[in-house]
Amino acid sequence: MPRLRLALASGDDREAIYRLRHAVYAAELGQHSTNPEGRLRDGLDDCNEYVVATEGGELAGFVSLTPPGGASYSIDKYFAREDVPVAFDDGLWEVRLLTVPPGRRGRALAFLLMYAAFRRVESRGGARIVAIGRRELLGFYRKAGLRPLGPRAQAGRVTYELMTATLAGLRTAAVRFEPLLHRLRRTLDWELDVPFQEEACFHGGAFFTAIGETFETLERRDHVVNADVLDAWFPPAPGALRTLADHLPWLLRTSPPTDGRGLIQVIAEVRGVPAGSLALGAGSSSLIFLAFRQWLTPASRVLLPDPTYGEYAHVLERVVGCRTDRLRLARAGGYRLDPEELLSRLRRRRYDLVVLVNPNNPTGQLLPQAGVASLLAAVPAHTRVWIDEAYIDYAGSEESVERLAAASGNVVVCKSLSKVYSLSGARAAYLCGPPALARELRSLTPPWAVSLPAQVAAVAALRDPAYYAGRYRQTAELRQDLVASLREVLPGAEILAGVANYVLCLLPRRGPDAATVCERCRGRGVFLRDSGATSAVLGRHALRVAVKDEVTNRRVVETLAWAWA
Repeated sequence: MPRLRLALASGDDREAIYRLRHAVYAAELGQHSTNPEGRLRDGLDDCNEYVVATEGGELAGFVSLTPPGGASYSIDKYFAREDVPVAFDDGLWEVRLLTVPPGRRGRALAFLLMYAAFRRVESRGGARIVAIGRRELLGFYRKAGLRPLGPRAQAGRVTYELMTATLAGLRTAAVRFEPLLHRLRRTLDWELDVPFQEEACFHGGAFFTAIGETFETLERRDHVVNADVLDAWFPPAPGALRTLADHLPWLLRTSPPTDGRGLIQVIAEVRGVPAGSLALGAGSSSLIFLAFRQWLTPASRVLLPDPTYGEYAHVLERVVGCRTDRLRLARAGGYRLDPEELLSRLRRRRYDLVVLVNPNNPTGQLLPQAGVASLLAAVPAHTRVWIDEAYIDYAGSEESVERLAAASGNVVVCKSLSKVYSLSGARAAYLCGPPALARELRSLTPPWAVSLPAQVAAVAALRDPAYYAGRYRQTAELRQDLVASLREVLPGAEILAGVANYVLCLLPRRGPDAATVCERCRGRGVFLRDSGATSAVLGRHALRVAVKDEVTNRRVVETLAWAWA
């Protein structure tokens, strides 16, 4: 079968487009009169762009893009601009004429053309799109990230819905389809002048757009709630702050210990593990990238629970390019991991690696230490187990299995010092595992990988467990109050409290989806996380909320109540 090709339309493509437009919009849908030339175009064709899909040299579909700056958009034929609640500015693009001929419908062509239109508009600096779509296809458009504005128009035998989306919202929606996009990418020739997918994984952190990413207006932070990331709500240990304040000029101008040996020594003492089993990184993501690119190849096979932290699918599928199978966690079971189901999958097929995040993100569900230990004892020796314990201390340090990992032959525990020690901005993390694996990764780690301020702050934090134990107890109380408040203002929502510094809200399907709620909240300075953006299993109504202090939690709840109403 010929490969599908996606590209900007050439002059020859446009002639084929005009003929297909006549066949569909005149002959099939009756929106225009048929003409002897069998050809249909309009005034916007002088300024618009077309993205085309072709197979074996034949036109398989197209979509049109009208840039800002022209005299009009296609929607002007149907609606007065004062009735369209969007700004007609330099950031507004129109996407129109999404067309697939009858013999090619029912495939992924329309989805790919919509995705290509999004990527093209994004590459041209667009901020928002407006479109009209057939009413019977509204579900498809909603999944793609568009939302209806209310006005409708009749053209021929078709009723059209007026729709819009921000590019930020479309970017979020696209992440939900990453597994599908990953599969489709192998089947097509992408010839647009923009990469098929962004190189980076989708994370939270959109709140910095409201503060200013060049850091000239940091005072705005007091008006922004960064509940789309899981930074701790409390300050670092007093000793860490005092040491940084007392020595900051020297710390900033001085090179750190090359290999972080002092930090490794303190981690070993506090955690009760051999120093030879440890390797440092500038945050857990740096360790994930380092280890997976070293251990895995495109021929490797990995088992990954879904939902879980989105960085893993990104690195496995888009950076390494290996085969990643999903272990679907069921909503009926609270998205808890079933160890027996996992072991059954490992026995049926040979896996090079299995990834576990415990407690899981974004569900907050914990597999207790005894259950993890039992699971690890039964995992085949040829399968390496990676356990991410970024939030384990919120559940209790006794829940960690890093000592088991240090004594094992195939288990590695990844520990962030960011979230539980309130050091997210410092970027420090470590992994603990078999000495041979740790030694291998230490040999690949660049010198000075962890900054001097980060090393100093991490050492001081590790030496003050009593301070953090108190903060974890406060976090549990704040989480409990937040859950109660959310249940009050979101009737019908299912709230998963979990054990960490976040809760997962499964919104009722009768109301707006998570992307819409997040967009509304952003308008009031409250940034939340659409968790379905990184998991198709969670769907479009899953919202993750970080636990903050009492006053901030109250603002989040009030804003959510308004946004969901």
